[in-house]
Amino acid sequence: MPHQISTYCRFLTAALAGCVFVSSIPGQENQPARVHFGKPIALIERVPGTPARTAQRLPLLQVRLPDMPAAQTGDRPLPINLPTALQLAGANPLDIALASQRVNAAQAELQRAKVLWLPTIYFGVDYYRHDGKLQDVVGDVFNTNKSSFMVGATPNVVFAVTDAIYSPLAAKQVVRARQADLQATRNDTLLAVAEAYFNVQQARGEVAGAADSLRRTEEMVKKIEKLVQGFSPAVEKNRALAELATRRQAVETAYERWQTASATLNRLLRLDAAALVQPAEGPHLKVDLVEPGQSVDDLIALGLTNRPELASHQALVQATLARLRREKVRPWVPSVLIRGAATNPAGSLAAGYFGGGVNDTLSNFGGRNSIDLQLLWEFQNLGLGNRALVKQREAENQQALLTLFGTQDFVAAEVVQAHAQATRAQKRHRHAEEGLKNALITVEKNLEGLQQTRNIGGVLVLVFRPFEVIAAIQSLDQAYRQFYTAVADSNRAQFRLYRAIGQPAQDVVRETARER
Repeated sequence: MPHQISTYCRFLTAALAGCVFVSSIPGQENQPARVHFGKPIALIERVPGTPARTAQRLPLLQVRLPDMPAAQTGDRPLPINLPTALQLAGANPLDIALASQRVNAAQAELQRAKVLWLPTIYFGVDYYRHDGKLQDVVGDVFNTNKSSFMVGATPNVVFAVTDAIYSPLAAKQVVRARQADLQATRNDTLLAVAEAYFNVQQARGEVAGAADSLRRTEEMVKKIEKLVQGFSPAVEKNRALAELATRRQAVETAYERWQTASATLNRLLRLDAAALVQPAEGPHLKVDLVEPGQSVDDLIALGLTNRPELASHQALVQATLARLRREKVRPWVPSVLIRGAATNPAGSLAAGYFGGGVNDTLSNFGGRNSIDLQLLWEFQNLGLGNRALVKQREAENQQALLTLFGTQDFVAAEVVQAHAQATRAQKRHRHAEEGLKNALITVEKNLEGLQQTRNIGGVLVLVFRPFEVIAAIQSLDQAYRQFYTAVADSNRAQFRLYRAIGQPAQDVVRETARER
């Protein structure tokens, strides 16, 4: 058992690393992992190569939990475990694929910005024909018929030096932002898959609890039917049968939640939509990723340092600054224009093989080369247009800054919320575990006492009346639901807090590599 649990820890750590790993965000390569991860209990061994601060914990219950339900006839079971689900979270989801394509598009735009200064080369032929009046350079008009032909090539360059300098800087920041967005999408997908997985676990646990409550209700009905006439009125049997119908409905309702939760998880992982997910772990599995004793202020600082959403907005702020600097210097830095002038009109071919003559005669072929080079200073709308562009870029920069500040506030709030959820879920779990233990003891003693009598004033009466057993079973069913809900809430809160602090698993992997 210890070896199996410790091996599971290793698989879970590897899954976290695999599903959120992405190329490092510039500026965050050396950020240390500062979260103190949950300490494993004594049953969990340290596996060489596994971070000691990452563990999963199986609660050491003092009671026997019900057996896990099997898929009903007609359902296609789909066995899976948590590490596998987390690994698939980084492989199949469409949101990650879309974010990856946005990174590719930004990288292509950066590559395009880097080559703005390179000319475009045209190859081709030019045939020119003129008939009729023509004016010479001194103004005289005369008749002429002529034609010419040229085959060659020309460079074509029309670019602003400011664009060639600052556009790559802005595009580079956009790439950084899209890479950070990709990491954020991976983190969001990881959380969505984890929450869906624990929804399945919660529903499966509720099915097991409802089935156990149903079994105990059936046992109660059988004992009531065996009671000697006079110990229990007929209405008690009717009450028990009504409770039996309620328990059967509860099983069907819980199974429905299991099926719907499975469909959600299958959608996220792009698996068989009609399959019924059957996790390999028990629904009482409890995962600790972040130590609950961590100060919320420390966690907020960690989130503000590591959240990829903030890295994305910081990069976008830098991009707006590059665009602002470009517009400020644009009027003072010339644009470059290079074009061919070997044909009429200018702007087509520059160099090649040229010939022509009167009427249809094409002769006197030879080489020709004519290039037009210009440096142009641009004052848009007498400079007022340039001033408006500067104001526009300043406004865009302020918008990006305000968005960054808003995201910082949002991240801090998310950390506080996730920390509160994780802390309270831990406490609810302990209370729910204690409540389940007492509910099981109560129902077992009530069922046992249903056929036992005691003498009160010379009259034999049942130790426990049927309605007391029904109340105990109802309490047990509620305790099962509260217990499995508390476990699932705790696990979901751990993953929410893990995402809220922006602590990607590759930081744990890098720290482990440094320890080696």
